[in-house]
Amino acid sequence: MANLRLSELEVGTNYTAQELDSFVSTTDVVLLSTNENQLFTEPNREYKVTHEFEGFFEHSADDGEKYYRKKQAYVVEKV
Repeated sequence: MANLRLSELEVGTNYTAQELDSFVSTTDVVLLSTNENQLFTEPNREYKVTHEFEGFFEHSADDGEKYYRKKQAYVVEKV
């Protein structure tokens, strides 16, 4: 079995859903997928990392304010 422990993702590279699952489980990141909530339904399906961001804005339901979160975020799409 291949080593699935990834320490980072690279834009333009394909990863299996299983590899992405392992990455998310061990890293404090956000993954945005073009196929909604089906990202982890097929472990061998491949996804390409199309964008990488150092952070993002988030709206707080508690106080109605918008906050910038400095947290790695990636966009992946089905290959």
